[in-house]
Amino acid sequence: MARITALTDAQAPARSGELLNGVKAKFGKAPNMFRTLAHSPAALNGYLQFSGALAEGVLTAAEREIVALAVGQANQCGYCLSAHTLIGKGAGLSDEAVKSAREGKGTALAALALKLVENRGFLDDDELATARAKGLSDAQILEVIAHVALNTFTNYVNHVAGTDIDFPEVKV
Repeated sequence: MARITALTDAQAPARSGELLNGVKAKFGKAPNMFRTLAHSPAALNGYLQFSGALAEGVLTAAEREIVALAVGQANQCGYCLSAHTLIGKGAGLSDEAVKSAREGKGTALAALALKLVENRGFLDDDELATARAKGLSDAQILEVIAHVALNTFTNYVNHVAGTDIDFPEVKV
């Protein structure tokens, strides 16, 4: 049960309503996480701006979903795991790739994302060298860090809010 409710269009502050309309135009609906963030137009706008900027980065849609799945599992966020499993499959991830990403395995991106969450953003020289040896560029490393931050934000929002899952549910 939600502890911070997802707002309807009528309940949302005017600026959040505008932002939700943009979400609906892009995705066909505004999922509960966006509607929960709508309580704060600044938080919703910040999420959308950061997410939009990262969508123009070097990581592909599938790679961004791999990071989101690794972070969602590490942070035990059922909402995000459910959302990103569906989105990841839409981006071309197989069931096995989804499972591997959740385990922080299968790709250097997943392993780095998991390591960042586990170490609260700290990497020693050997861990950074390992990411590079596995083929990650500095741009990819920086974008993984950014995606870890963005996904940790949504994980925490969903933990605190108790956001009702409006995707096919995936167990943590």
